[in-house]
Amino acid sequence: MGIILLIGPKHSGKTSAGRALAETGRGHFTDLDEVIETRTGKSPRALFLEGSGIFKKAEAEALASLLEGGTENTIIAAGGGLADNGEALALLAKQKNPDSGGRLSGSVITAVYLEVSAETAWERIRRAAETGGMPPFLDTPNPGETHRLLHTRRAKTYRAIADIIIDAENKCPGEIAA
Repeated sequence: MGIILLIGPKHSGKTSAGRALAETGRGHFTDLDEVIETRTGKSPRALFLEGSGIFKKAEAEALASLLEGGTENTIIAAGGGLADNGEALALLAKQKNPDSGGRLSGSVITAVYLEVSAETAWERIRRAAETGGMPPFLDTPNPGETHRLLHTRRAKTYRAIADIIIDAENKCPGEIAA
């Protein structure tokens, strides 16, 4: 199976679907945000508040560590902003291109884009913000519009790097995993 990298916007179901897929016995699940926190001792939110560049560097380093140690049957849920991390995207491109000479492991990586509409993602983010606060990247005068613009731009990147696109709109984690 190689490495499955679940990509997509914040609250598209990457973590839940990854856990559901792991429960089928198809691999070991790892959440990239949890790896970042373990490696740095800080949450992704705290790192982002220190500076987006600081967070992006930690994200790329965490992804590199997973790819270097990547074993067959690994399922990784990436953060929603991976599409804006040039260093992380360059790592993925090297890993996916066996002729590049820059692969971090011998494992084949399959990027799976969990696609949801901007409206669905926004509603989930808004609901989560009621108890956990709005994500710092949406701390703008008009967070809904900021999200819509980010979602549209990032969707193009996710589609470009995806090997598989799954319509995750209104699907439960088990349906996505199947």
